[in-house]
Amino acid sequence: MAMNPTRRLARFALGLNYNRIPARVIERAKACILDTLAVSLYGSTKPWSRMVVDLIRASDSRGGSTIFGSSCKAQPAQAALANGVMAHAFELDNVRQPGAGVHPGATAFLPAFAMAEEIKVDGKSLLTAFVAGCEVMSRIGVAAGNSLERRGFHAPGLTGTFGAAVAAGKLLGLDERHMIHALGIAGSYSGGLIEFSRCREGAMVKRLHLGKAAEGGVTAALLASRGFAGPESVLEGKFGFCRTFSDSPRIAYLTRGLRTEFETLNICIKRCACHINAHAPIEALQKLRAEIGFSPEDVREITVGGIEKLVTHHAIYQPKDLMMAQYSIPFCIALSLYLDPTDPESFSETSLKHRKILAMMRRIRLKVDHEIEGKGWDRAARVTIRLANDKRRRSALVIHFKGTPGNPLSQSEVEEKARVLTRGILPDGHMSRVAEAVKNLDQIEDVSVIGALLGGIE
Repeated sequence: MAMNPTRRLARFALGLNYNRIPARVIERAKACILDTLAVSLYGSTKPWSRMVVDLIRASDSRGGSTIFGSSCKAQPAQAALANGVMAHAFELDNVRQPGAGVHPGATAFLPAFAMAEEIKVDGKSLLTAFVAGCEVMSRIGVAAGNSLERRGFHAPGLTGTFGAAVAAGKLLGLDERHMIHALGIAGSYSGGLIEFSRCREGAMVKRLHLGKAAEGGVTAALLASRGFAGPESVLEGKFGFCRTFSDSPRIAYLTRGLRTEFETLNICIKRCACHINAHAPIEALQKLRAEIGFSPEDVREITVGGIEKLVTHHAIYQPKDLMMAQYSIPFCIALSLYLDPTDPESFSETSLKHRKILAMMRRIRLKVDHEIEGKGWDRAARVTIRLANDKRRRSALVIHFKGTPGNPLSQSEVEEKARVLTRGILPDGHMSRVAEAVKNLDQIEDVSVIGALLGGIE
């Protein structure tokens, strides 16, 4: 009898050994970890992150896991919630590319780190657990496909529970049976809706989704370790995750390339504090501006072509709050003409009311680009501009924008992003110590030394 995909993934995760992970995968994992720590520290300053930390403080449930940017320590599930919210607090955290509704740092690394601090494990074990969580979670996202978000689900709020459960469960030393239960329980923690992009108020809830997923996955692993059971066919079953949430599940993708292809290499590190689908359009517009030179006042019309989701999800012309603005392609494009889109401070309540940005949005049109759709160039964009003093239309196509696996940030660029984000949050030179610790993570005997660098700095 053939082994079902859920069991195969559980067995893979438990059998993954640090010494069998290729060096380039470890290198990519470390870049993701450094990025995640930096964006989380930046996110810790946001009011919605503080609300979550305040709630955890009020519960007075103490533990050994660090809540970043805080003197508070908590139980692993609570720390995963708080830090996961921080990581996704301002649209800066890393994702999988091509898209699969997966945020590796927030929903695989941070839950692993929370558990690792609680039970005091070494850096190699933490890295291995993170890669295991990333590999399983990414395959689940690919197998479920894009129809999750077409139906209105926020995919990383769904897939993230599995990454968190696997990463935490591996550190807990679950056996195969209990890891399967952890996955089974995690399936019932999956949730999150994209109505935040259409509401009059309440878009803040998107900031919660990844923390909620991280918390749910850690809880699932802890429950499984105590004997709580979940369905052994949670991923592929008739009423399992893939067939329930997806219109067109690809069950074979759950185990495709297992042990031979590493999904961790597909991590994309973001440059701008906005939805990942805005990155290629911004870069294409910047490319045109550098080539032909124009001022915002010269712009008559901008057309952005891309995948269908650009039109169905991101054509927001009257964002009610900053979250919706960061999700709006017209807003992000318009902002990039007046402000530096790689500076997170550009995305502010002030820019949300910027008259010139709001006026420019009305000159921006989104459409499906059939070449991009047909060739499967996920998150690519073709930007066409028409200027007032020029009858010609100028176009630029960006397929691999900066930060993607095909055009990655260098290590120095990742470190510079981390320094910029934590300036004013950490003491001078402190981020360099964090970067050095991550660089040497596989030599650290107790990862709590990293937590000590990130907490108690209120």
